[in-house]
This record gives sequence, C-alpha cells and structure tokens, in this order.
Amino acid sequence: MTTTPTRPAPAPDGPAPASAHPRPAGGLGGVSPWLVATALLVAALCVLPLVVVVAKALESGAADAFALVWRPRVGELLRNTLSLVAIVGLLSTLIGVGAAWLVERTALPGAAFWRVAFVAPLAVPAFVNSFAWSALIPGFEGLAGAVIVTTLSYFPFVFLPVAALLRTVDPGLEEAARALGHGPWQTALRVGLAQVRPALLGGVLLVSLHLLAEYGALEMLRFPTFTTAILDQFEVAFDSRSGSVLATVLMALAATFLTLELLTRGRTRHVRLGPGAARRAARTPLGRGTPLALLAVSALTALAIGVPAWSIGTWLSRSEQAQEPTNIGPALWWTLALALVAALVTTAATLPAAWLVTRSRSWVAVLLERVTYLAASLPGVVVALALITLTITYARPLYQTAFALVLAYVILFIPRAMIATRAAIATVPPELGDAARALGDGPLRTFARVQAPLMLRGTLAGSALVFIAVSTELTATLLLAPTGTRTLATAFWDASASLDYAAAAPYAAALVVLSAPLTYLLLRGNREELS
Repeated sequence: MTTTPTRPAPAPDGPAPASAHPRPAGGLGGVSPWLVATALLVAALCVLPLVVVVAKALESGAADAFALVWRPRVGELLRNTLSLVAIVGLLSTLIGVGAAWLVERTALPGAAFWRVAFVAPLAVPAFVNSFAWSALIPGFEGLAGAVIVTTLSYFPFVFLPVAALLRTVDPGLEEAARALGHGPWQTALRVGLAQVRPALLGGVLLVSLHLLAEYGALEMLRFPTFTTAILDQFEVAFDSRSGSVLATVLMALAATFLTLELLTRGRTRHVRLGPGAARRAARTPLGRGTPLALLAVSALTALAIGVPAWSIGTWLSRSEQAQEPTNIGPALWWTLALALVAALVTTAATLPAAWLVTRSRSWVAVLLERVTYLAASLPGVVVALALITLTITYARPLYQTAFALVLAYVILFIPRAMIATRAAIATVPPELGDAARALGDGPLRTFARVQAPLMLRGTLAGSALVFIAVSTELTATLLLAPTGTRTLATAFWDASASLDYAAAAPYAAALVVLSAPLTYLLLRGNREELS
C-alpha cells in the first residue's frame, strides 16, 4: 500500500478517465443531494441533546452560568479530567503502537496469539475491569487506579487501527527512504509514522472521548471528573442546571480534542493504485531482545485479561447466582436485542457523513462529522435526560420506549462506527466507482456491486464496536429503558453498587462471554479492511 496523489495521471492512449478531473476540495461537487440530506438529518438528531443542554445551562442567564463555572471545584474537575486524558492518551499510544509494531513488524513468536490477546480487553467493560481490580486490591482508587484501569481497557482502540495499517502498508516508501540515506529511526518517524498517523489519531480520539464520558469505572474508583460530578448534580442534588453547565464545559473540551485531531490528521490518501501487487514488509528479527519482548507482551496480557479473568472467576465460584442461570436469561435477551438493533441502525446512520467527509472533504462534510463526535462526548446520563425532556415535551408516546433508548445509543456511539466506516471508505479508490458509472451503472448499483463489498469488513468492524459498547452501556440504559427492561450491565451495576461481588460476578462473566466473539470479528475486520 502506498500513498498516491489525488489526481492520477491520464492514460497514455485515449482520453483521461473521469477521475482525472480535479475533485472539489471545498464544495460538495457531484455528491447526491439525498446523501447530503440524510447526513444533515442524522447530524440534526445528534445535535438535539446539545441544544437541550446549552438551553438548560443558560436558563438563568450567561452571568450565572459563568459564576457556576468559575469555582474551585470546577477547576479541580478540569484538572482531574485533563490529567486522566493526557496520561491515558500517552500510555495508550505507547502501548498500542508498541504492541502493534511487535506483532506486525517483528519476528515475535506467537504473533497470531498476541494479536488476539491485545484485542481481547475490549470484551471486558471498563467498569467490570475496575470491579476486578477493586476486588483484588483493597483501596485501589484515585488517579493511579483510574489510569491503570482505563489504559488497560482502552489501549486496543489504538492498537487495532495501527496494527491494521502496519500489516498491510506497502514497504516501498520505507525502502525508498532507506535508499536515500535515512536511518531506521528517521525512516520510522518521517515515513512510517506519517502512514499510520490517521489511524493513530483516530484511536487516540476514541480513547479521549471515552474518557470524557466514562462514569462506571471512575465512580467505582472514586476519582471525580466532570462526568461523575454531572451525575451527582442530577441524582444527588437534583440540580439539572448545574449539571448542564458542567456538561457544556465537557462539550467544550470535546470540541477542542476534535479540532486538534482534525488539524493534525492531514489530507493524504492511503490507497494503492499502481501496477503489481502490494508486498508485506519484512519482519525484523528481535535476536537477543526476544525474551524481553515476550516478557513485555505477557505482562500486558496478564494485566489486561488475566486480572479480570481471575477476579471474576474467583467470585463466580463463590456465587450462588451461578446456579441460577434463569436470572441471567432475560437480561441477556434484552442486551442482545438492543445491541443488535442499535449496531445496525448506528452503522446505517454513519454511512452518509462518512462518505461525504471521505469523498468531498468539504467544510460541510467535516462539520457534519464533527457534530456527531461532539454529541457522543456527553455522558450517557446527559443524553438520556435531554431525550427525556424532548420526548415528554414534544413526543410523549416515545417516552421510556425502546425507540428513545436506541436513539440514545446511536447518538452516544456514532464515533465508534464513524472511524471504522470512514477508514473502510477511504480504502476504496474513487476511480473504481467512476469506472462503474462510465460503464453504465447508476449510483446505487455501483455502490452495491463495487463499493459495498470492498468496505464490508470495515463496516462490520464498526458494527462490532457499537454492539460491544451498547451491551456495556449503563447510565442511559438506567434512565431510558422501558419498564421491566434489565440488561446485563444494569443488573451487574445493581449488584456491585451494594458491594455484592458474588452476585455481580455472573453478570460480569456474561458480559465478557457475549463480547468475546465480537472482538474476533473486530480483529478480522481491521486486519483485512485495508488489504
């Protein structure tokens, strides 16, 4: 896989292909108006909670809202939140990129096993991970505990896309750089890092947004951030205005992260459109460093998977609930049904904006994509309360229905599907669609026959990410679920909140078992979507 210019050279014999003409850089060009309208509709749905939150925050005027923000407590929350994002983002980058390089670019023994092991932590929800560590180590809390748990839970978001690119990137550019006199480190920094930059930035962005919205794990570890403080305002103080003001600050932080990612992402296309077949990069022998590398990957696997597996297994063996699987059945059914529907709807809702931002690169397309990311930075409780306000005021029949709950899932988890779908679309050369249309196929037929099959694995990986997220979502489900609905996550939370670890263990184990097959699908999708 090599980087190619946006405008290919015309064929030597005959007229230039359609793709040889400049593609619009700042406008929507020939993009279907229906596609734009659909993307606008999805963005409008995602922005509704933002409008409700800002309106609630400004109910008493901008001066009062500013006074609520300018308090020492808010400064402490800001310091905690930024410290957590900075430390976990850096550690996730180092661990994710290092693990990806070891697995995909070195002669590490058992690379296939380690590849699966580094994706497996996605099957363990962060709040289950915090439950496992807290049950193992009394007094495990604070910033240190939050950093350990969230890093071990979220580093796969960096590992997955970086490993996929390292596995499939054509080594030709790196070889050219070495031939021009660059050393190994210069080549890695100037060529290798440039090639994996979009995937790395997307992964770090996902980690940051998850940390902004994380509640369950941080509440268990007693580490206050904006999200835990917002829920305290809503549930303990019954002060929705102060909670909305804090949520507005959280939105400003998310907007900052989104802007930074957008400015550093660049516009380089990473598709290969040359003659011949792409080659795999030669694996670097580790030599005497092999035992050290094996020790490092073993330690990482033991911390990320071994600790929660041992802790859950220990409590599961003591649990009387383990002898009563009928208690888990209804929760498992609701979890499966909601996660499957939400994954399909979210993936479908993601396609228009992902297609626009990949193909047109217009400011309109980028704005639509950023809006969906911004809405997802809000904690589940804020989105849920905004939807409760909207449904009670304007659509009472939808209040406390599965429709409202699925809508909350779509708003919360669109970024997971967006990053995977955008990467899948980016690897489908526009010239293939141009050729199909030149041969007489319409837009829908071209998409169904040419483009959809090539991006299928990437979109399935995004759907798997959404499925895992929905099956472990907590706060929005607690507030919006129809009466009598109980998921594995809410059942686990009810038991763990009373420190009944033995009763919580079966639900934690069920969450892990449910997510495990999806992590395998996610691994396959990311391994092959760029092939």
